[in-house]
Amino acid sequence: MTIQSSPGSSGFLAGSSSFLPGSSRYLEMFPERRMSYFSNSYVIGLTVAAGIGGLLFGYDTGVISGALLYIKDEFEVVNQSSFLQETIVSMALVGAVIGAAGGGWINDAYGRKKATLLADVVFAAGSVVMAAAPNPYVLISGRLFVGLGVGIASVTAPVYIAEASPSEVRGGLVSTNVLMITGGQFLSYLVNLAFTEVPGTWRWMVGIAGVPAVIQFCIMLCLPESPRWLFMKDDKAKAIAILSKIYDVARLQDEIDHLSFTEEEECQNRNDVKISDVFKSKEIRLAFFVGAGLQAFQQFTGINTVMYYSPTIVQMAGFSSNQLALLLSLIIAAMNAAGTVLGIYLIDHFGRKKLAVSSLVGVIASLVILAGAFFGKSSGSSNELYGWIAVLGLALYIACFSPGMGPVPWTVNSEIYPEQYRGICGGMSATVNWISNLIVAQTFLSVVEAVGTGSTFLMLAGIALLAVAFVIMFVPETMGLTFVEVERIWKEMAWGSSYNTESFLEQGTTNES
Repeated sequence: MTIQSSPGSSGFLAGSSSFLPGSSRYLEMFPERRMSYFSNSYVIGLTVAAGIGGLLFGYDTGVISGALLYIKDEFEVVNQSSFLQETIVSMALVGAVIGAAGGGWINDAYGRKKATLLADVVFAAGSVVMAAAPNPYVLISGRLFVGLGVGIASVTAPVYIAEASPSEVRGGLVSTNVLMITGGQFLSYLVNLAFTEVPGTWRWMVGIAGVPAVIQFCIMLCLPESPRWLFMKDDKAKAIAILSKIYDVARLQDEIDHLSFTEEEECQNRNDVKISDVFKSKEIRLAFFVGAGLQAFQQFTGINTVMYYSPTIVQMAGFSSNQLALLLSLIIAAMNAAGTVLGIYLIDHFGRKKLAVSSLVGVIASLVILAGAFFGKSSGSSNELYGWIAVLGLALYIACFSPGMGPVPWTVNSEIYPEQYRGICGGMSATVNWISNLIVAQTFLSVVEAVGTGSTFLMLAGIALLAVAFVIMFVPETMGLTFVEVERIWKEMAWGSSYNTESFLEQGTTNES
């Protein structure tokens, strides 16, 4: 099938900002062209395959929390050092910071597919090193390699999915990657529980992580590159062939016109973008501020504290058995995955902004409950009720966080940047996420020792309150908008009423004529 951008469409593009092909107003006029989440099995297949990168992310997050209980049993030096325990957890985050920082450039230069393949190779190699580690220091080096793979995947998977997704279901499809993250965490707790009585317990736990990386590598060899990346790299024939599997004929022409219009707007700068350019443009600077802010608040409100250290927190609450701690953590991980399923529906019906705010309000309440439980226990009471209140607080935290602040930062970051900035800004914001994650993971146990568990959770609640204010003040609603419409939001926020929408659109008309 050969379809080219139609010259006659340029007047349609320039006539009104509300009637760009694929725009929200356009789809209201032509509802028969609107797609649902499950309407195209090809798109679902691409989403799930790319989402295995999220599975790797989630599995690594969850598996170390259970493995650490047994690593401490094997290596006495680890058992005696909170710093060494934190380093084993956080060294993967150091790798992820490096991987995410370089992942944006790799995505832009070599494409989403090659970036995914590279992430799989590095992750699988790190898994082998960890499983064979003769001492904690080799284990730490394996964690670094795994982190590199996770960091690259964390940038690549949301962008790949977003660029293959129709705008009306983009939020739900990108959130599927977050579901894979939470599913990976749940799987890791299942594996942890399954290997509690097996010789070499923790080695199996960390080594089996390489299996999904190998599976994704094999699948990705058979899948296409992102159609938007191909189109912007002037490989339009391949891009259109892929798009024809995503859209029907009527909608396909509209999407090609949409991509052509976007390309004309961006063609001058897309090959020359550097990190410094992000801060030179007022609208891109605003977009990055919002994207990076959401990523930072996702971590500083404590999610990976809960996921990394949930067995330890359960033991702090008075449940001393390793197996019981892992079982309760498994239930929490299952709630995390279930909440993400709810988020997939809500994010394209309730909206990103409302979902984030309501999620954070619940997070604040649950952190206060956790703090109260640990304050009660630290007062010297032997009442087991405080332990169960702590577990309830953990469960409530996950129930509130997972549908909202779990998927919203990744979804918003996959859709708020123009094409030529999407890789580099996505990598930079993911780097902010991993640095924030690293700070929380490396300091949590030390902060607990310094000020107490209850005070630590109160600090996280205070940060969540700041996050509510941030979302209300700075985050725009992007539900159902095309990439061009989102770009227009930043221009209007940057320049206010002085920004002339019609001249922005007419530039595409002038270029075509």
